[in-house]
Amino acid sequence: MSLPVITLHRETSWIEKTFYKRECTYFIPDTEDPDRCCCGRPAHWHGDDIDEVASSNESWLPGLHTEHAPTDAFGTIEFQGTNHPTKAQYVRMSTIDTKSEAVLKLLQKQWGLDLPNLIITMHGGMANFDLSPKMKRSFRKGLVKFAKTTGAWVFTSGVKTGVTRHVSAAFGEGRSKQFKRKLVTIGVVPWGVLANKEQLVGRNITCSHHHGKTAYVQSTLDSHHAYFLLADNGTEGEYGAEVIFRRRIERHLYQQKVSKGINIPMVCVVLEGGMNTIRAVLEYVTDKPPVPVIVCAGSGRAADLISFAYQNATKDGKLPDRLKVILVDAIQDTFTCTEEQAKELCLEITVCLQRKNLITVVNLADENQELDMLILTSILKGTCSSISEQLRLALMWDRVDLAQDYILDRENGQINEPLESVMMEALINDKVDFVKLLLETGVSLHSFLTVNRLEELYNINPQCQFNPVRYFIKGLRKNLFPNYRYTLLDIGLIIDSLMGGAFKSMYSQKEFRQKYVAMRRISSSSSSTTTSRKSMMKQTSYLSDMASSNLFQYPFHDLMLWAVLMNRQQMALFMWQQGEGAMAKALVASNLYKRMAQEADADVLESGISGHLMENAQEFMKLALEFLGHCYHIDVDYTQQLLTDDLINFSNATCITLAVDVMHYDFVAHNCCQNLINDIWMGGLQTRKNSSIKVIAGILFPPFLAMLDYKSKKQLKFMPQTAEEHLEDTVEDEDSDENEENDSYDLDDDSIQQASPVRTLATSSSMPKLSDALKAGQKPPMIRSMSMHIDNQRRLSRQELKSLQKIANEKQRGCNVSVHLKKPLKLTKMTHKFYTAPITKFWFYLITYIAFLVAFSYTVLVRTLPTPAWPEIFVMAYLVSFAAEKCWELAVLVPGPLKIKLRVFASFYWNLWDAVAIVWFTIGVILRFNPSTLNASRIVYTLNIVFFYIRILGILSVNKALGAYSKIIGKLLKHMSYFSIIMFIVTACFGVIRQAVHFQNEEWSWFMLRSVFFYPYWMIYGEIFKEEIDTCTDTDNYPGGCTYGSWVSPLAMFVFLLVIFILLVNLLIARFNATCIRVIPRVREIWKYQRYNVILKYKLSSLLPPPLAVFSLIYQGIKYLIWKCRGREDFCDHGLKIYLTDEEKDKLHEFELQCLEDYVRHKENKLQTSANKRISAISERVTEISAQMDDITVQEKSFRHTLQLADQGVSKLEEIFLKNHEIVKLMGHMVPGFDEFAQSPSRQ
Repeated sequence: MSLPVITLHRETSWIEKTFYKRECTYFIPDTEDPDRCCCGRPAHWHGDDIDEVASSNESWLPGLHTEHAPTDAFGTIEFQGTNHPTKAQYVRMSTIDTKSEAVLKLLQKQWGLDLPNLIITMHGGMANFDLSPKMKRSFRKGLVKFAKTTGAWVFTSGVKTGVTRHVSAAFGEGRSKQFKRKLVTIGVVPWGVLANKEQLVGRNITCSHHHGKTAYVQSTLDSHHAYFLLADNGTEGEYGAEVIFRRRIERHLYQQKVSKGINIPMVCVVLEGGMNTIRAVLEYVTDKPPVPVIVCAGSGRAADLISFAYQNATKDGKLPDRLKVILVDAIQDTFTCTEEQAKELCLEITVCLQRKNLITVVNLADENQELDMLILTSILKGTCSSISEQLRLALMWDRVDLAQDYILDRENGQINEPLESVMMEALINDKVDFVKLLLETGVSLHSFLTVNRLEELYNINPQCQFNPVRYFIKGLRKNLFPNYRYTLLDIGLIIDSLMGGAFKSMYSQKEFRQKYVAMRRISSSSSSTTTSRKSMMKQTSYLSDMASSNLFQYPFHDLMLWAVLMNRQQMALFMWQQGEGAMAKALVASNLYKRMAQEADADVLESGISGHLMENAQEFMKLALEFLGHCYHIDVDYTQQLLTDDLINFSNATCITLAVDVMHYDFVAHNCCQNLINDIWMGGLQTRKNSSIKVIAGILFPPFLAMLDYKSKKQLKFMPQTAEEHLEDTVEDEDSDENEENDSYDLDDDSIQQASPVRTLATSSSMPKLSDALKAGQKPPMIRSMSMHIDNQRRLSRQELKSLQKIANEKQRGCNVSVHLKKPLKLTKMTHKFYTAPITKFWFYLITYIAFLVAFSYTVLVRTLPTPAWPEIFVMAYLVSFAAEKCWELAVLVPGPLKIKLRVFASFYWNLWDAVAIVWFTIGVILRFNPSTLNASRIVYTLNIVFFYIRILGILSVNKALGAYSKIIGKLLKHMSYFSIIMFIVTACFGVIRQAVHFQNEEWSWFMLRSVFFYPYWMIYGEIFKEEIDTCTDTDNYPGGCTYGSWVSPLAMFVFLLVIFILLVNLLIARFNATCIRVIPRVREIWKYQRYNVILKYKLSSLLPPPLAVFSLIYQGIKYLIWKCRGREDFCDHGLKIYLTDEEKDKLHEFELQCLEDYVRHKENKLQTSANKRISAISERVTEISAQMDDITVQEKSFRHTLQLADQGVSKLEEIFLKNHEIVKLMGHMVPGFDEFAQSPSRQ
């Protein structure tokens, strides 16, 4: 508790040492009131010791006739009388002794404010005035909208009168809304005019302030201000002390740098106002540097006079003489001043008009003019010259509409300045809208993104306390110093660690690391003093070219990874929408977020971080699923190619493997993924119904292979395959192409009759070649044959015959053409397709595995002989082959060092299960060949066979029914393991009590430990051993009767059974029930997800099952050596991918980009038509209608008032007419002949 007291004392002492108050020390009588001093205080206030100036001609001056003393009024004000009391900080300070630097330090250091992005100084009338409802609404709306985003400081007079009252009302309405930045309103108030200022006297106090009626010369503080600077010059009840002091503070703030090379912008807003307001406008526009001024026309007095002169002035700011006369008369009528004063004010206005470019007039009654936009544009117009500076200010104010509608629209898209610095600031400040705007303007990320800039982005301070990059790098690199700068190599380590498995980010790859190190060497050498200028320029040019063209080929990918690792979700979503690889980027982002959430949850980080990261992961998972469905709806084939396309920028993975890594059940369970998995499962076979029966028949009866259907070469081309299969197909295609060049077919009469009995193809003598027609994109011309003999025969290549066959098949229905040029599939190719299909391997493996279990069961059940029988030899051979296959799987599972291979291998639980089973069996075999441990080996065999029986669950997980329930069993076992610990503790407690009471004279033995758990364990299942509950009733085991304390055991058993049966068992059942309720609805998705890994396992397994797998492995090893000698290192890449040409890849990426644009457009349209959007639009419309109704009500009142005045005028005219009529009558009686004169035609 001592630290806050010390800090408070330091703040108090600093304020008292820095700020002073002023008090009058000389009594100078006022000419109008001799009993009162010129300072405004009465004579008795000064006391008897105060010196009285004898000379009455001397003027009272604050600097001469006052003295300073440490301030005695600072602290916190609590405004009462409102529903939600507000607080404000205040300090009384001298206008003479206070330096502007001290005020800025007070605002920043003591009150914790950041430098503003903008300063607004409000000027206007001090007396209360009214605005029309439309103007009031426009002013408040514009001011609130402006203050929401810009992070401005608003300076006012601070008292609840005049223009400040309207500003306070605007901010009072806006406080209920959520501001992006803290709203800072600073009131500079004269100390002498405050009512009840005695309550504020005190050092670092908290006082209450109530609103109430005050005297005319006194004012109350406004409750919607957060900070008050109480300006004291020693006077009492007089305004003006704050004017020069406020201007000095504003000028000092105006000179501060808010960004690189940019001072804090300032603008003056004029609402109504008096003569002093006109002089203030003159000071602002003639100051150095000048300050832009916004004049609200129609608000009254000074604002209307300035707007009148502004609208009637010429372009050079001159006012015609006749208008000057009108302006002087208007000034006299407005301020009731003398003609000399009016001419002086007119001269000041004309001087202001000479800086017409700094003045902006806004008509608050015009709905097309927005106050906030006019304020910002006036600042840009008056303070900035370059486009980049204007964009940086708009970025600082977070006003993308200003940048789009004013800055860039004014240039008509022709910008000659580099905007990379603006883009960098937009990325650092997480301004997604500005990044989007700059990209639309023409900023290229390929030239923008360099190593230095990307590393700078990773080293910026986070927007929250949690810095993911620093947190994860601490776990990878030890002993980091506080100012350590992260490199891209560090980022690569973080990504690899989070993604897990064999994932290797681009920053961790060997090629990137070599280029990165080379760039750093060049950079360090170019900065040395010994390098010549010419070589430095060459190195710098080489460095920038390599950084822009080689290192970051996909800049949107790199920036999306940066946004994800920095936990900037909106920026990550925007970068996801840009560039290619949208599906892969969404899956990578979701995986990174999910792993970050798991790490944060495991280490119990800041509350809410883990949940927030998981929400971001779920959002990207939803995007990936929706985008997959959108692409699948447009084109099925292209979408399946997207799933297995080789992602060069993401460790050569595929989208489906990324989805499996992130455990995206819904993605893998999608129809597109399942169709692809089914194709992989069937391999080269093309059969759907009764596929398992047909495969089993083919295994048991090989001639049946000829009756099965197989996929064509074109279909197999777009199926995912391993690198080994791709290399073999490439070699086979090259060999077939060579044979096709040497082999051709004679097109004789028989072949033509067989091909087309009605029509024939034209020969070379009458038509162009078929290949030429096909290249031209035309159909080959057909002619009628006069005979079945062709005189000019020529030899057609196989490629032309294939084209002929294709065209004939297309014409078959219309032209009755039947072409039979398809050759039957070769037996070797047919056999290879059948036995390499995963479904065939599965049944082949299952059949041999059942044989293995039968042989193993026979070995265990029969008597163990000294010499192994043939079933046991078969089991040994099977497991040796099985172990060899597991070793091969470990070697080729993923590329990389052994550590990564073991980590990926161990991530599959069945691999660990198999490893334990093999080791266990190996121990049994060792014991088997030792005669002394023959019986021990039998027991080891007996226990070992359990592993292989349970392993059937993993084999049968491809089944729709059994596979899903194996997942449920696994989850239930996980929950049961936690309860087993609790049950073990309870069982041990009761077991020890029972053993200690029943057997009090036992010596130590291991059998005693068995007895501790034996009886309690079986009691869980209902066997309570009622004869042995109490030693007093168990005469068989205790003939001597009761043991000492025999009552303890039944009591402990009562508690034990109560806890076990009533509490734990029912709790376990309830937990099982909850797990089943949660998992069973997703059983189908879980099974589809598991099915991929099982099918992939059989796809990559050897051709022959154990025990014949050894021969396949030897064959694979020989092929590996051959391909390695040929220099093909990618032979060991066992990932399933499609291998497309460059042209096919371009088409695929173009399809993905088109789908992404369509998806984003569809999502935006859906958002615009959503219910919330409609409700918001209706609410805005209702608000507008309500405002219009208010205007109509005001107009109606005005019309009624006018009609009342007209009625009063008519009534007065009637009274005058009646009086005149009476006068006429009276004169007619008094003057003879007056009636005839009044009624004469000449008078009428």
